[in-house]
Amino acid sequence: MRRLLAALILSALVLALTGCDPSPERRDPAQPGTSPTTATRAAGPGTTGPAAAARDLPGMPRVVDPHDVYAADRPGRLNPKVRHDPALIYVPNSRSNTVAVIDQHTRRVIRQFSTGAEPQHVTPSWDLRTLWVGNDQGNSLTPINPRTGKPGRQVQVADPYNLYFTPDGKSAIVVAERLARLDFRDPHSMRLKQALPVPCQGVDHLDVTADGRIAIASCEFSGQLVKVQLPTGGQGARVLGALRLPGSGRMPQDVKLSPDGQLMYIADQGAGGVWLLDPITFRLQGFVRTGRGAHGLVVSRDSTRLFVSNRGEGSISVLSFATRKVIATWRLPGGGSPDMGGVSADGRLLWLSGRYHQQLYAVDARTGRLIARIPVGVGPHGVCVWPQPGRYSLGHTGTLR
Repeated sequence: MRRLLAALILSALVLALTGCDPSPERRDPAQPGTSPTTATRAAGPGTTGPAAAARDLPGMPRVVDPHDVYAADRPGRLNPKVRHDPALIYVPNSRSNTVAVIDQHTRRVIRQFSTGAEPQHVTPSWDLRTLWVGNDQGNSLTPINPRTGKPGRQVQVADPYNLYFTPDGKSAIVVAERLARLDFRDPHSMRLKQALPVPCQGVDHLDVTADGRIAIASCEFSGQLVKVQLPTGGQGARVLGALRLPGSGRMPQDVKLSPDGQLMYIADQGAGGVWLLDPITFRLQGFVRTGRGAHGLVVSRDSTRLFVSNRGEGSISVLSFATRKVIATWRLPGGGSPDMGGVSADGRLLWLSGRYHQQLYAVDARTGRLIARIPVGVGPHGVCVWPQPGRYSLGHTGTLR
């Protein structure tokens, strides 16, 4: 009895001195063995702080850097799956119903092929093995083999204006603009799993929070943003709310998450700038004026800058993530209509479509100097630069993490 009492007293002293908690449920989620995330706010639906690490979407690859969701996108850090894919650029010509394929090194069109009606964006699949052309009016997707740069047989899909993927890779998200829906489909066969109506008009772009649970979508025609909880645990997706942007004539376009996961940046073509949104509280945090017709958003390879294409004035604004201010404005000599695109794998060139000028622009991503104008078809739009660094794709023209 004395030995048992002594053992109990010794155990109590050890716990008191070390502050150890024997309960595994109370382990610090920031310690090894748990998934780090990118913010520090209290846990809750869509929260991205260390306190909510266990709430990350199951099946989503672990965050590489707790301070930067784009840490896997550094120059040359190509996934083994894409390391031998040819360095090409795929330009969907919406009015020509074609895709122009351009060699990044020679800057020449090496191939052009027909698609369905009104191809809008070329989108890398979650597993990086297929590039999908969204033929909006043709109600189809054209697959491209990125190893050869050649198209395959079309897949019938209703209204694929844009295409994204859930961070766990389990669903493709077809943005059905004219149908006012987000259609969740099998990421390979594109079989419909859930059609989610959204309470707005002209839904067209989105991005996902760092924990992979919440999507923020823009609605161009009604000037709104929509917050959506993505499917998980056998539960389907659902709309959590809608927010109307202040003022008149608002036309939100592209959406991008900040590297630290704290804010969504939303380009507003009508307001001529970028809105800053807290994706968790779903409240606006400010507005940064960039230029007339602010449209596309591209993150630099070092995660320090956001390139904003001002389609209405032929310029590109460079926004600092650190200061949330415009630090440079690059104007295309002779004008232009910069739209969507991406950065080369080495981070040196910014490639953008010239929506109303039948051109593809190559811009020095450090100085803003125009390197080349390459003639393409009519109405070039969602350009895909391939290959790109990163582990998996969330869609659009190449949102990789």
